[in-house]
Amino acid sequence: MKIANAHLWVHDQEQALAFYTEKLGMEVRADVTLPELGDFRWLCVSPPDQEDVSIVLMAIPGEPMIDAETKGQIEELMAKGFAGSVFLTTDDCRADYETLRERGVEFTEAPEERPYGIDAGLRDPSGNSIRLTQVKIPLNA
Repeated sequence: MKIANAHLWVHDQEQALAFYTEKLGMEVRADVTLPELGDFRWLCVSPPDQEDVSIVLMAIPGEPMIDAETKGQIEELMAKGFAGSVFLTTDDCRADYETLRERGVEFTEAPEERPYGIDAGLRDPSGNSIRLTQVKIPLNA
């Protein structure tokens, strides 16, 4: 088995698409609307050199999939930055930080030395947490 996709809840798929492609430089891997499922949209992005795994930018569904109370709870967690996270690795955190800032990305944390490498934080337009890390020790050992 392999991981194919992971998903993040987003408030607005078009806004998320613009952020992940125009600001973070990712590419669209799938963008399919299924009318037979109430115009459900399957929207996936990933970095240009990583086609085997993608992030599904998933609109929060309503009834009958998710009741109004649960939808509200998801939205509250998103607003706090706790509904999902993406961890991006880079060879040069500080340089990528500057490039992304020039593209209009707002960071919650500037690059900082950590025991595992150099790490910075940002959030997408829906509030999802994104970490940008230059790893200096293997974390998957």
